[in-house]
Amino acid sequence: MRYIKIKGTEEKIPIGNIVCAGRNYADHAKELGNEVPDRPALFIKPVSSVIQSGEKVVHPNYSTNLHHEVELVLLIGKNVRHANDAQAEEAIKAYGIGLDMTLRDLQSQARKEGNPWFISKGFDTSAVLSEFVLKGNYKLTLDETITLSVNGVLRQNEKLNKLLFGPVKLVKYISSLITLEEGDIVFTGTPAGVGKVIPGDKIKGEISGIASVETEIISE
Repeated sequence: MRYIKIKGTEEKIPIGNIVCAGRNYADHAKELGNEVPDRPALFIKPVSSVIQSGEKVVHPNYSTNLHHEVELVLLIGKNVRHANDAQAEEAIKAYGIGLDMTLRDLQSQARKEGNPWFISKGFDTSAVLSEFVLKGNYKLTLDETITLSVNGVLRQNEKLNKLLFGPVKLVKYISSLITLEEGDIVFTGTPAGVGKVIPGDKIKGEISGIASVETEIISE
């Protein structure tokens, strides 16, 4: 079983569903040649994809184009369905940062063929999570900066206020489609600057004031 670790406590929360938003920064949508969406584009990662910060991402041998994507991640603290703004805000228990590792070649091929691209997002070690900060201990303003560096070189650098659909809007929208339950987590999307990584690369993502996440890419 995979868990969320809460910063400053011994609490470990079992992870339920992992719901992810794609194309949630306009510049990222454009860099991949996609249209900017008028509503959140959603997909699911399996719980088996989760590792903790400091553990290693295994580059699958069936891909030649592994990309990094750094994201604000929300922890859901109570069951919610058809939430209004206030209920969506109340459902968010904590904030963390995660890496949504993506097999871009498999994703592109699947999209070209009109097939789902689950494997490109759901392979083992594709979701790297930091510790989470309880909302009661940190007030998210969206003025925070989210960054990612590879081998010390900055690749992604953006303000969270550039999210097309912020945390409350995302939770509200997802809950209009499915029930979000306690222990579910929501990846909120990545800013522009995604790119290829190879075995030996060291990755660090950070959101100012919240948390950081680190990993190294290794061969399968």
